[in-house]
Amino acid sequence: MLASLAAPIIYAFSAALAWGSGDFVSGLGARRIGAFHTLLLSLPIGALPALAAAYLIGEPLSSSADLMWGIVGGMMGTVGFMAMLHGFAVGRMGVVSPVAGAIGAAVPVLITAIREGMPGQQQLLGFAVALASIWLVSPRGGDKKHSSGLGYGLIAGLGFGLFFTTLDQISETATFWPLAASRLASTLLLAAIAVAARRPLLPGKLPVAILIGSGVLDMLGNFLFLRAVQYGRLDIAAVLISLGPGITVLLARLVEKEHLSRVQVAGVGLALVAIALITT
Repeated sequence: MLASLAAPIIYAFSAALAWGSGDFVSGLGARRIGAFHTLLLSLPIGALPALAAAYLIGEPLSSSADLMWGIVGGMMGTVGFMAMLHGFAVGRMGVVSPVAGAIGAAVPVLITAIREGMPGQQQLLGFAVALASIWLVSPRGGDKKHSSGLGYGLIAGLGFGLFFTTLDQISETATFWPLAASRLASTLLLAAIAVAARRPLLPGKLPVAILIGSGVLDMLGNFLFLRAVQYGRLDIAAVLISLGPGITVLLARLVEKEHLSRVQVAGVGLALVAIALITT
């Protein structure tokens, strides 16, 4: 059994790896079949391992409160994920991901401030650094032909921040049922939107491997993060999962050969610094 101090650190760092890699894979899917279909099809894929795990380990059905937190969190996460994938599809992963991470870290701190008082000087410094990073990664000058996806990064960060906040409300006795409920409810919502808008539920050509990778990695990240906050402190987990956007940026540069100017690279670095300042 993992030592009590090491367990949350290992879980949170592993969540960063899973989420960072999953976001990159999802971005590839969004560029092929669009953000909507990538999310619509990867969500139920992610629900399958959660349902299987709940059945295999004999986890009791969670309370209605835990299931509701999972569903609400899933809705918030779906909004954030959709915005991020749109940003990946029309802009740069290396811009959208760190901005979403910085804003996603700031939201739980602001909500905590409303409940328990103003954040400390370090968190306030983190907000200032985050604003500076957003300005640096914004497109300017001769780069008007291509969007950076900055606006989508901001919306994604808001959705993720609310998702983290709701996930932290799930009790320590519940794990897989709330995670599965979040995915299934979000899938039904997106399917209803597709039917109402008369959009096809399936695109012409399915990137099966990408969809499986996206769904499984995202669910794995959710499970590991939930375990991290159940075994340890939320702030410690948040510091370590802030490495996720850096992993997405690294993969985008190595695999997709995304180009960022030196100023934008500095902005990406500041966004990662802001996450660490806000969440410690």
